[in-house]
Amino acid sequence: MPQARVISVLNQKGGVGKTTITTNLAHGLSINGFNVLAVDLDPQAQLTASLGILKKSNITFEKGLLGNAPLESVILQARKNLKLVPASHDLSDIDKLTHNGAKNGLLLKEKLTAETEKYDFIIIDCPPSSGLLIMNAILSSNEIITPMTGDYLGLQGLAYLMRTLKRFESTLERKLVQWVVLSRFQAKRRLSQEVKSRLKKHFPNKMFKTDISESVVLAECPGFGKTVFEYRPTSKSAEEYRSLVDDLLLERTYHD
Repeated sequence: MPQARVISVLNQKGGVGKTTITTNLAHGLSINGFNVLAVDLDPQAQLTASLGILKKSNITFEKGLLGNAPLESVILQARKNLKLVPASHDLSDIDKLTHNGAKNGLLLKEKLTAETEKYDFIIIDCPPSSGLLIMNAILSSNEIITPMTGDYLGLQGLAYLMRTLKRFESTLERKLVQWVVLSRFQAKRRLSQEVKSRLKKHFPNKMFKTDISESVVLAECPGFGKTVFEYRPTSKSAEEYRSLVDDLLLERTYHD
């Protein structure tokens, strides 16, 4: 049976739209008939809130990672074809672990092993940090999506992240498929266009063709616990996310 594509949405810089992308990609894929598991690995639990999940599991994700309970025991049904591993604030305790050394970086991978044949996609929403939670996400994944805003600090951060991922590839002894998506993009800003041109020049085979524009609609969705496909299905933002889902499915980049 085919294994799931395990994708981490990752950028150590905050405010780049990671959770918005995770939420709407996961739901967009599920609308297309794929079985999707979304994993909220951020102690702030913004993915969980964005999907409108208020129900608390008897076993927290943190206990699920550290204990003998299977990951299945904390999984909740979020939408048709879309399940969620909800976050709890206790997840921040994972970054404080000191015993077991490098094994702590494989906690999530070991738990996901039993789930990879049940889903077509497993999408992980990562915190804006560089500790054990991020290590768990990367070591569990075979693909990384990095959201980028149209500024030069973002370019510097991307270069640093790619060096970090290269070090992980040495540990994994395999390549990580890396994607870049422009998020919160403002097409009328000259700086945004300059950054986009640089990205297209240096990462043409990594950069998705679709840009996700800065949008009031996207900012409002989490407050209602809805995805853009539910909140404003005919909006420009919804169309952009439908296109981004196609980019991911077709592996469509500026190089094509």
